[in-house]
Amino acid sequence: MADEDFDFTDKVPPSFDRAGNSASQGLNPGLIVLIVVFGLVLVFLVGNFVLYTYAQKNLPPRKKKPVSKKKMKRERLKQGISAPGE
Repeated sequence: MADEDFDFTDKVPPSFDRAGNSASQGLNPGLIVLIVVFGLVLVFLVGNFVLYTYAQKNLPPRKKKPVSKKKMKRERLKQGISAPGE
């Protein structure tokens, strides 16, 4: 038994071969999740921007709510103009 040499210097178990052979391992799973989430957020923001610019160009402006007669009367009194019928 003493004459047999166990020379394992050139053989590394696969679980410890992280630093030496990173090309065959692929991308880090955390990095893949980060890229996917960032991509979805980017698509969401770009889509919102495109819809907003489309709406600004093509949709008519919103109608204002009609002012009530009571508010019109109050505004006229503030300006010093008497409301008709008084």
